[in-house]
Amino acid sequence: MKIALIGNTGLSIYVYRFELCERLLKEGHEVYVICPNDNYVTEMVERGCKHYEVAVDRHGTNPIKDLKLLKAYKKALKEIKPDIVFTYTIKPNIYGAMACKKLKIPCSINVTGLGTAVEKGGILQIVTTMLYKIALKKVKTVFFQNQDNMQFFIDKKIALGKHYLLPGSGVNLEKFALMDLPSEDNIGFVFISRIMKEKGIDNYLDSAKNIKEKYPNTTFHVCGFCEENYEQKLKEYHDNGIIVYHGMVRDIRTVLKDVHCTVHPSYYPEGLANVLLESGATGRAIITTDRAGCREVLVDGVNGYLVKQDDTEDLIKQIEKYLALSYQEKVQMGLNGREKVEKEFDRQIVIERYLKELE
Repeated sequence: MKIALIGNTGLSIYVYRFELCERLLKEGHEVYVICPNDNYVTEMVERGCKHYEVAVDRHGTNPIKDLKLLKAYKKALKEIKPDIVFTYTIKPNIYGAMACKKLKIPCSINVTGLGTAVEKGGILQIVTTMLYKIALKKVKTVFFQNQDNMQFFIDKKIALGKHYLLPGSGVNLEKFALMDLPSEDNIGFVFISRIMKEKGIDNYLDSAKNIKEKYPNTTFHVCGFCEENYEQKLKEYHDNGIIVYHGMVRDIRTVLKDVHCTVHPSYYPEGLANVLLESGATGRAIITTDRAGCREVLVDGVNGYLVKQDDTEDLIKQIEKYLALSYQEKVQMGLNGREKVEKEFDRQIVIERYLKELE
């Protein structure tokens, strides 16, 4: 069969879906990735996928540009003639599904998060909801990564009877194997995300400054590219020794091996935060927000701590709670996380469900 995956970046397909591509290729299918061109596309092509370039303005709300995107997807699908299409993220979901409906191609979408515009309500929520209703009339399946997102679609009566809940994008348990916890001579924390306000970067930086003053034997790492204008602030904190800023890290395991705990104080409308799955798989404790897309990975006090949304004081409190644990308790918390991820979030669960779609 010819199978096409549509995403808003090559990175997102490679990092979260390439094991699916590999399995499909292994079973003799022809796999196309329809996405913008980036360094990750090259690697996918070298390993057997075919690429069709379509640029996506991820943040734009210009209807003319979106109409061009719809036309670009139609053109791509007319040329490729896939037997089935899998789409991911908001714009590929909406306009990819619209193109499939027009061309009568079976399509399954994956809601990887509702997005800020939808969550905050207002005119953009109304418009996006209307577009989803139009686009998803003929889809085969709508995959969700958390119960809250699925409930939103149920409440809005979108694609009823076609919903299916997945354990996020899952995590590759072999790639993200259990790692020994570093010694407690210096306790390491890490923030891994696109650098933007709603991911909780300000809460993390303020907490790092506070904790470093009280606990000098701590290190706070920051990994990710700047989605918003934080370059100067990160440089200042890095130069002052408050954080270690790594920028975009291609293999996050190189950082996870040197830290004890991942801090993800996001209040962004996540699908299910993969950074939490990868951290849990390697045996790292988690401190994350008590909200959909984050709390699913955590049992409070067992493999980490839940923190109130956009609350720096509470984040400091939870970090201090982790610091107060004995070394053995820190180790056990990491092992508890690995056990939970193995049971519930193995990426093979996601792959098998997609293969079932092909039947």
